[in-house]
Amino acid sequence: MSKARLFVLRLVVVAMVATLVGRLWFLQVVSGAEYVRAAADVRIRTVPVPPVRGQIVDVAGRPLVTNRTRPVVTVDAVALAHQPDGGRAVLERLGEVLRQPYRQIAEKVRLCGPEVAQPCWQGSPYEPIPVAEDVTAQTALQISERQQDFPGVRTELRPVRVYPFGAAAAHTLGYVQGAKGRDGLEGVYDRELAGRAGRRDVAVDNTGQVTRTLRQDPPVPGNTLVTSLDSRIQTIAEQAVARALTTSGAKSGAAVVMESQTGRLVALAGLPAYDPAVWTDGVSAREYKRLPLLSQAVQGEWAPGSTWKVASVAAAANAGYGLGAFYDCPSGYTVGNRVFRNFASADLGLMTMHGALVQSCDTIFYRLADQLWERGSEALEKTARGFGFGKPTGVDLPGEAAGAVPDRAAKKALWRATREESCRRAAKGYPEMADRGRAAYLTAIAKENCRGGGEWRGGDAANFSIGQGGVLVTPLQLARAYAAVANGGTLHSPRVGMKVVRPDGTTVETITPPVAGRLPASAETLRFIRNALSQVPKKGTAEGAFKGFPFGKVAVAGKTGTAESFGHRDTSWFASFAPDPAYTVVVVLSEGGRGAEGAAPAARDIWEGIIGLRGRR
Repeated sequence: MSKARLFVLRLVVVAMVATLVGRLWFLQVVSGAEYVRAAADVRIRTVPVPPVRGQIVDVAGRPLVTNRTRPVVTVDAVALAHQPDGGRAVLERLGEVLRQPYRQIAEKVRLCGPEVAQPCWQGSPYEPIPVAEDVTAQTALQISERQQDFPGVRTELRPVRVYPFGAAAAHTLGYVQGAKGRDGLEGVYDRELAGRAGRRDVAVDNTGQVTRTLRQDPPVPGNTLVTSLDSRIQTIAEQAVARALTTSGAKSGAAVVMESQTGRLVALAGLPAYDPAVWTDGVSAREYKRLPLLSQAVQGEWAPGSTWKVASVAAAANAGYGLGAFYDCPSGYTVGNRVFRNFASADLGLMTMHGALVQSCDTIFYRLADQLWERGSEALEKTARGFGFGKPTGVDLPGEAAGAVPDRAAKKALWRATREESCRRAAKGYPEMADRGRAAYLTAIAKENCRGGGEWRGGDAANFSIGQGGVLVTPLQLARAYAAVANGGTLHSPRVGMKVVRPDGTTVETITPPVAGRLPASAETLRFIRNALSQVPKKGTAEGAFKGFPFGKVAVAGKTGTAESFGHRDTSWFASFAPDPAYTVVVVLSEGGRGAEGAAPAARDIWEGIIGLRGRR
């Protein structure tokens, strides 16, 4: 090779090396920061792939909550965010097709955050958000064929929750909304029902757009929750409460059916209710505000009235009072400067504690409470707590109310917390109150509490003894207490869940209601109470409601309760149990009137439905 050619070759090589070095210098030094930012802007996002959720079934295996595949319209929130107007035009066009207002769809697809109120989407922003389910084939086709008008909108087949019994047991079953919204059994047993989510790893660019899928693992379906609920009895209880609301004019109501020996819940009915299917494709803010989300059976609290007297009788026995001794039941009993009267000021003469329960004599209990108060005894309060009142039962449902068992300490604390308001009312009175007599009475109490107060007096004890004066219970608490009376004294922590079963039919877990304690009453006292309560539907305050009832088929025992509620009609109660079938049935009607006229007939309906006799009388 000539020297000239060798020189040219060297020159070319040097030029190429210089070019490469220059390019490397440009990329690493001049543009290095830009490329580092670009590389950093490419991220991997993991999107959960939801599994098919497990069923919830009743004790006989009948589905209470199941799944069905339906066409669902979904929206990609990230794709909408890249629209010039944030996706408003797309959602408006979608609203026209779905016949939903723009605002309703927009609320469903907005992402939840610290300052974003419900309703909103609680899942991943990279997960398709359902906005309409069970759409027609024509609607799905219209969206699919006009993708240029609906960027980020898709139609796909998805499993959605289905509630075969509609609103029945709605508060107990609960709901699922998005990735995190849960309530009822759906929330408590979410880990068992949810299964294991799959995953999809996607690459997204610096604008949030998904560029490709990197990895995908399939989900594992959820387990089935078998409950102790009996859908037949649940329906009977729901219908009985609904009829009672209509006939009594009550505002709300509840019924509890429990296995007395085990603490398993057979039915939990509460009205008003709603169909939980409303959550399937999301709810608007207006719909959310209208939903009756309170579980009347578990979260509703009312004064129990005379159903409370089973605890007072046990307290009397514990304090040394003879249950078979005779006590006077006059029309009224004076405590301090106030006369406390029987219902309708009835003078019932001499009777034992048996008669006090059967005829529901108040004045015997007023005298008992007054005497215990004078001795400084807290037997009434202590026994009531021993019956499980004043604290949650521990049922496997969320948001359970605790009720209230007032006492000296609680009254003192309340007085301290409200003294400032009492002094304001002492000076101002109650000019807004139409009942001037009531206004004057409340003003006098305010003046007394302003000067000094918070003392537990004989009148407080008297009200306490008959389930008034700040005493509050839930229907579930009362049912548990009466079930314990029926079974010999065992208090259970009630359970709805019975067992968890895998998709292949094998049992994962058996759920047993734990024992929470024992009633503070001897076996002899409990037999005495059961015997007295067996006469209430036959010869006592519930005789009219149970006239002609087949006691030979089911020996129902029970107690009526009528509780005063200031400014409202009385609260109506009936608590009952039977040895065979060994159920406890409790009914409450808010503003339902007397227990014998509202709740007792509803309880009879439930018992007759249980044994297959409803509608024959």
